[in-house]
Amino acid sequence: MATYLDRILIRHREVAALDQRPIEVLIEQASQCAPVRGFAASLRAAVSNGELAVISEIKRRSPSKGALNISLDPALLAQAYAAGGAAALSVLTDEEFFAGSVADLQAARAAVSLPVLRKDFTVSAHDVCDARLMGADCVLLIAAALSPSELIELHALADHIGIEVLVEIHDERELDVALAAQARIVGVNQRDLVTFQVDHARALRMAAIIPNEVVKVAESGVRGGHDARDLQAAGYHAVLVGETLVTSPDPTATMRELRGTVAPECS
Repeated sequence: MATYLDRILIRHREVAALDQRPIEVLIEQASQCAPVRGFAASLRAAVSNGELAVISEIKRRSPSKGALNISLDPALLAQAYAAGGAAALSVLTDEEFFAGSVADLQAARAAVSLPVLRKDFTVSAHDVCDARLMGADCVLLIAAALSPSELIELHALADHIGIEVLVEIHDERELDVALAAQARIVGVNQRDLVTFQVDHARALRMAAIIPNEVVKVAESGVRGGHDARDLQAAGYHAVLVGETLVTSPDPTATMRELRGTVAPECS
């Protein structure tokens, strides 16, 4: 039985296969972009201030939950997150499955000074370059969506063109690949890819084995301050929060609730 991720990846790979733009040209253009806003540096700054860093997400809908906040204004929401102390933004740019867009990312980034992750399903070198060209400061590479060699190659390309990378993993095997790619930011997705249920035990288990020099991010299923504090106590430096924030009647207040007061060492 195909999972949500399977269906999304099939579509993204179909689109990637049709992309005939010369990759050498894209790499050259991306390499000439202005320097990114420091994504890892912003997360580390929050940790050094004794806080849990929060990557706040702008997401209109999801395949599993349907509409979350279809009519959101990305600029206003970004400003609300920043007012609540967000360390960074994550913006969905997938149109077909999440109702996101490049315009959402660009509007959000223009409204604040925070670094921005392009949250999408990166499957090709073209996708990595496009993230840089649209103005993203960080690109997502999902270990479950890529072969080990693809992950390593795309991470190296991102390093070459000057965009940071968040590598998303689910288990020990994927962590090994992320470390082989020299990942400096690793996110553990608590959501099971088959059932889409949140597995907090997974995040707690993985936190203990990710090297501490890597910025550790817990993703999905963070419902409020209690969850955030549990993840912080487990050793995470940051949480990536979407649904809880985009459905909140007061995202600034929810942001403040999510932020911790004592963070683990991030060397």
